[in-house]
Amino acid sequence: MDAGGGGTGPGDTRPSAAQPPPPHEEGATATQPTAVPGGRRGGPWRRPGPQQVPQPHQAARGMGMWRADGGGSFTDLKALPGRMSVRLRLTLLYGLLFFMAGALLLFVMSVLMANILGNVKVIGFGISEAEAAELQRQFVEQTMKQLVGRSLLALGGVGVITLVLGWFVADRALSPLQRVTTTARRLSESTLHERIALEGPDDEIKELADTFDAMLERLGQAFDSQRRFVANASHELRTPLAINRTLLEVALGDPEVSDDLRAVGRTLLATNARHERLIEGLLLLARSERELTTRTPVDLAEVAATVLEHSARRDHDHDVSVHPELTSGKALGDPVLLEHLVSNLVENAVKHNEEDGGELWIRTGILEGYATVQVENTGPVVPAYEVERLFEPFRRLNADRVESSKGAGLGLSIVRSVVLAHRGAVYAAPRPGGGLIVTVRLPPG
Repeated sequence: MDAGGGGTGPGDTRPSAAQPPPPHEEGATATQPTAVPGGRRGGPWRRPGPQQVPQPHQAARGMGMWRADGGGSFTDLKALPGRMSVRLRLTLLYGLLFFMAGALLLFVMSVLMANILGNVKVIGFGISEAEAAELQRQFVEQTMKQLVGRSLLALGGVGVITLVLGWFVADRALSPLQRVTTTARRLSESTLHERIALEGPDDEIKELADTFDAMLERLGQAFDSQRRFVANASHELRTPLAINRTLLEVALGDPEVSDDLRAVGRTLLATNARHERLIEGLLLLARSERELTTRTPVDLAEVAATVLEHSARRDHDHDVSVHPELTSGKALGDPVLLEHLVSNLVENAVKHNEEDGGELWIRTGILEGYATVQVENTGPVVPAYEVERLFEPFRRLNADRVESSKGAGLGLSIVRSVVLAHRGAVYAAPRPGGGLIVTVRLPPG
């Protein structure tokens, strides 16, 4: 699981391990974290696990090929058009139509030429009519043979030129569709305000682009409505929770309260605090899914140091040894959201250590050109198939994150939303021996 340089980008999910770059390579000092005072080295960067963005299923990708292998050559031949690109199919269609039209034209010209040559009379002195007819037949036969042969050669040459021209014409005809595809790939929840706005005649392609724009408009309205509902509901719920907390604190401050009521009040106060954390998490989740309005250079090392300082002041259920390995790594984004991102990673790592004596490593720096923060922690063994589910809201390892007092269950969900809002990538992988390794890569600032 140890990894370093290796040449992997944000979308690289190869399981093979790679070693850190040698010290003489360019950028080696940036990718090798240095322990700050009070910490100790916990090893090099860990290789990121699978990216927490929906990916096509590998089995589904090869399903068509598997079915074709079982159907023989005829099945492969039938499936061939579905495997060719639209550009190639249009090029072959243009070429086929040209050859059919050329062949028809060649046939008509041959018939007309044979008819014309058949009316030519051979006149000579000293030859009979039979000899004249034989000379006429040979002349027509040789002329038609040369005409057809040279016409076929010309048809083949012009046909090759037509295929080449058809390739570029098909690309020109499909360029509006390529624009639609490029826009669709670039869109996310935070960029639904973009439109294709295709200009040109009201043809089928423009109708497709306009339909796509209308769909984006409806999706944008749906996402905005959802975010407003979450934000408004969260704000509305904060007021009664604050009132409940105040009433409970006042009641617990009364010296005449019995021990039983005091125990019930403390339980209710803890439950109320958990509900407040849930509301705060929903507010932050709704905010992180919006388009970023603030983009400033932020040093992830400073953010991590601030988060660790605040975390050290809090009371945790278990004693966890924290090993910071902080190197400067500037990212471009919202400082508040990035602080919440690192804080959620650290809190999740602390809570995942269910016993005293756990360890936590936090690394920051520039790794392979990306501003990177990585949090590694010990704890229970995490099955590989459970990693993806941990990024879903209200999810906990091996159980729903609903009836747990350890948190609201939104930590890693908020991390993923913040990362996507910054157009970065988040990776997660089980740690050998138990625990989790979460790596976040962001565009450098």
